[in-house]
Amino acid sequence: MPAKINRSIFKKFFTSEKNGGIILLCCVVISLIIANTSYRDGFSNLLAQNIGFAPITYSVSAWINDGLMAIFFLLVGLEIKRELIEGELSSVKKASLPVLAALGGMIIPALLYFFFNKGEETASGWGIPMATDIAFALAIIALLGKSVPASLKIFLAALAIADDLGAILVIAIFYTAQIHWNYLAMAAGIFALLLALNYFKVKSLWFYLLPGIFLWYFVHHSGIHATIAGVLLAFTIPTNNTAIESPLEKLEHALTIPVNYLIMPIFALANTNISFQKEMINGLASPVGLGIIVGLFAGKTIGVSLFSWLAVKTKLANLPSGAKWKHVIGVGMLAGIGFTMSIFIALLSFTDATYISEAKFAILCASVFAGVSGFIYLKSIGKAQTRKLKRLVSK
Repeated sequence: MPAKINRSIFKKFFTSEKNGGIILLCCVVISLIIANTSYRDGFSNLLAQNIGFAPITYSVSAWINDGLMAIFFLLVGLEIKRELIEGELSSVKKASLPVLAALGGMIIPALLYFFFNKGEETASGWGIPMATDIAFALAIIALLGKSVPASLKIFLAALAIADDLGAILVIAIFYTAQIHWNYLAMAAGIFALLLALNYFKVKSLWFYLLPGIFLWYFVHHSGIHATIAGVLLAFTIPTNNTAIESPLEKLEHALTIPVNYLIMPIFALANTNISFQKEMINGLASPVGLGIIVGLFAGKTIGVSLFSWLAVKTKLANLPSGAKWKHVIGVGMLAGIGFTMSIFIALLSFTDATYISEAKFAILCASVFAGVSGFIYLKSIGKAQTRKLKRLVSK
């Protein structure tokens, strides 16, 4: 009996969304502590250490950002495809609200960032405030429990997935410095092979994963960021809209725990190492800092709310069941948690260490502010509705 109880507790822990966000937060704190203690230099040297074998030898940092994050993007790609086939993005009516909300949550923040950085050499960072961190956003809305309608969680998840698709396209199109056509041609050949396997209904995952390794290698050398290989691979994995578990769903289930509890925490540990300095406070008022903070918090809230309102008013979509406009505003606030994806795009946007540090600190501050504000706001709405219901019952 005790063994069964322990297994049950263990399973519940790993299937709880909020725990993924808690572990991620712990790694952020640990990374910040390391960066501001005597362990800083040793940790930096570890990240700079080259590992691998010829011709695949990269630094630990590169393996994390280009290798492990490709697996993260593989999972994101699987989630997007599943939602397109059988989920919240599977029809125009279902997809309209989260897709348009995500579009608004990308356009408005990018415009606000560009407003503050127009004419500056940091203007290339306009993609930073466009992203939403799925893990943190869903972790916070999970903590709200019954304070928010269940449909709101689905809306936020679909919005974040659509947002990630947009971020992936932005990375592929705008953050590619130079293309090596010979490697790109070989990557295209591998991708065509994977599509053929899908067409002929080959269901064994190994026939996709092994060529997927070569796809990653060729994409990495083509000049397009290696993480795009994960998305391309995901879109070739077979799926269905029946109750029978598809190869896509098997792979998605297999990747969820390692991505949420290992890959994303490692990324946070390696990339949140901000050494706090007095100048950083002033950096929040710099074009980079203002662009990110205003873009993530105000831009996301305005963009998500405005485009959702337009979608409903034009009758392209309906509000989530049981949700009101004030709930949508709260979701817009939570969408301002850019963290993982925002830091990732910041690393692609800048080469100057000062700008990278400013961006990371601004992302951290904006994400904390967005998360805390969104939680308090939605919690207060839930409490107000509970009090109103109690008054009606008492009468």
